[in-house]
Amino acid sequence: MRIISLIPSATEIVSALGFQRDLVGRSHECDWPAGIERLPVLTEPKMNPRLSTREIDRDVRTLVEQGLSVYRIDTRKLDELKPDIVITQDQCDVCAVSLNDVTRAVKDLANRDVKVVSLKPLALRDVFEDFLRVADALGAPDAGRKLNRELQLRLLETEEAGETLPRRPRVVHIEWIEPLMVGGHWIHELTELAGGEHRLGVRGGNTGPVPWEQVRDYEPEVIVIAPCGFTIPQSEKERHILEALPGWRDTPAAKNGRVFFADGNAYFNRPGPRLVETAEIIQSLIAGRLAHHGFPADAVKPFGDA
Repeated sequence: MRIISLIPSATEIVSALGFQRDLVGRSHECDWPAGIERLPVLTEPKMNPRLSTREIDRDVRTLVEQGLSVYRIDTRKLDELKPDIVITQDQCDVCAVSLNDVTRAVKDLANRDVKVVSLKPLALRDVFEDFLRVADALGAPDAGRKLNRELQLRLLETEEAGETLPRRPRVVHIEWIEPLMVGGHWIHELTELAGGEHRLGVRGGNTGPVPWEQVRDYEPEVIVIAPCGFTIPQSEKERHILEALPGWRDTPAAKNGRVFFADGNAYFNRPGPRLVETAEIIQSLIAGRLAHHGFPADAVKPFGDA
């Protein structure tokens, strides 16, 4: 079987199911697990992903307003790799190659019967259903059920630990800096499992710009800065923008040193198996157990250490 994954979360799902050896191609964003970087890359963005959040937002909006796709697919390489299965998404045209682009590209392949599997996770339940959907497409439904059981057990352990906390602090996940956006999708559920609450943003859905005044008035006790697709070093470059917000230093989170940078690219924004670790990260932050966590040390960095 020859598999091409055009989204990082699917690459991680395929690998967790035991089919990493069957992957023959990836997107430019697929970077985990180790060894994936050696696979041929089939996509590229039409904007520079290393720009600031404001500049990326501007360039993406310009492309969308012109009716253009945000990403390109290397159709020649796609044909050369002769895939049996291509995994993509139709959740967000800004996050990865659109389903329409993939469908058109696959249709043009020479003499190939290619199965296209499209994922659309909006809530935590959808993510687990996608594990089963991918496993079924790979002919390994038992592996999908096994993966679900293992990850759900870890979430249950996190939830039980969260119930021992004395109270539920107000948490805000900053998903984008300019314009300011807060986490939606599965973030509310993960925060609640971890023992906190996250009432801003869109639960189980796509988020949009949020006035800073709304965030400030929520009086967040923990702030996690993890912009979509950004590593911690990328986010740190925009620290000054947040510090300049009126009342930033007066939030309970800032006053008590409970503001953190986190790796949004690897954890918070990637609907794959590592969302379980995202819940564990959130719990460590709200419980003050950062020094005793089991996730990679470079997944989180206190705002004050930037």
